Amino acid sequence: MESDKGKKSIIHRKPRKRGGVATKRGISKEQVCVLVAQDRNGQVISQMAGKGRIKSTDIDRVLGDYIDTSALLCSDTATNYKKFAKYKGLQHEMVNVRKGIYVKKSIFHIQHVNAYHKRLKQFMNRFQGVATKYLDNYLFWFRYLEHSKKVAHKERVKQLLFSAVHKSNYTTVEMFRRSA
Repeated sequence: MESDKGKKSIIHRKPRKRGGVATKRGISKEQVCVLVAQDRNGQVISQMAGKGRIKSTDIDRVLGDYIDTSALLCSDTATNYKKFAKYKGLQHEMVNVRKGIYVKKSIFHIQHVNAYHKRLKQFMNRFQGVATKYLDNYLFWFRYLEHSKKVAHKERVKQLLFSAVHKSNYTTVEMFRRSA
């Protein structure tokens, strides 16, 4: 749900105590949409796409620069993904989970994204709600943790210590121009 955690005054709605629940069932403007896309190599994009039901323009804003025209989009049966695929000229395979079909043509599925959603929700539960304006930061943090869990613990510690003691170099383009 949308959260204005930490705001002193909320103008556009009544304040909720301890998170609360949405007044409408299903997807509504009270909820924030997080778009998650994952490729076969394990690269993940997760970003807040807006409020309420996601539109094809929201999908394009989040994924448009990252997806190649030769890619194949695999999604659920929501019509907005179909519209986005048509707009971008992508091949599109839809998996109808409501009918109990989880795998199509024995290779197309959305289970990796669903598993990512589950782990993301577990990660977010520990914070007992985050402000919507900081949601993208938490999504990037979770993506980093997911990516770094594949790296050995010793190597992670080494990278962390190295980045902590590494002196930053604040060289600008203007400095290069002056020296030339």
